[in-house]
Amino acid sequence: MSVAESIKQRVLRMQRGEPFTNTRFLKLGSRSAVDKALSRLVEEGVIQRVARGVFVRPKKSRFIGSVMPEVSRVIEVIAKDHGETVQVHGAEAARRFKLSTQMPTTPVYYTSGPSREIRVGNLKVKLMHTTSHRRLQHAGKKPGLALSALWYLGKDNIDAEAVRRIREGLSTEEFETLRTSKMPAWMANAIEAHCESSDEYL
Repeated sequence: MSVAESIKQRVLRMQRGEPFTNTRFLKLGSRSAVDKALSRLVEEGVIQRVARGVFVRPKKSRFIGSVMPEVSRVIEVIAKDHGETVQVHGAEAARRFKLSTQMPTTPVYYTSGPSREIRVGNLKVKLMHTTSHRRLQHAGKKPGLALSALWYLGKDNIDAEAVRRIREGLSTEEFETLRTSKMPAWMANAIEAHCESSDEYL
């Protein structure tokens, strides 16, 4: 069986809507052979290219046609492929906890890898290198998202209302993980200081 046929058979067994990278198939052939086979599948409409080296078998909707994967999932796949750790930037994290109504025009992520821009579909995504392991704690999980939001708010803007909204967005176990995470003293003190007043709202 040729490299192209082997790749096509594997692709057809893959879950729709789940992005994957070209490196998944490198055991089947050379990089050029894999890239050529995937390009052919794109031309045939079997898969779609969502970013450089990232593809997907799109889900189909009778209302909007192809349903592409979320940007965050594409970034996770790229990061895993490069052995990086990525964390949602504080502005987006704060929005998810309803601590901000601003919608970032350009998605931004902290990364343990190099700073760069990636185009996902028609959207430009920025990856910002950080050497801070604390900023990358619990990456991809809600406690990590909460930490990112708190860093974004800053020392002077964490109040009881902010703690309440974060607690509402976390399970009891997730909130305990947050409280025991490595963080600046001002952040830990703010959480502890407002826990009692936040309990009044729960």
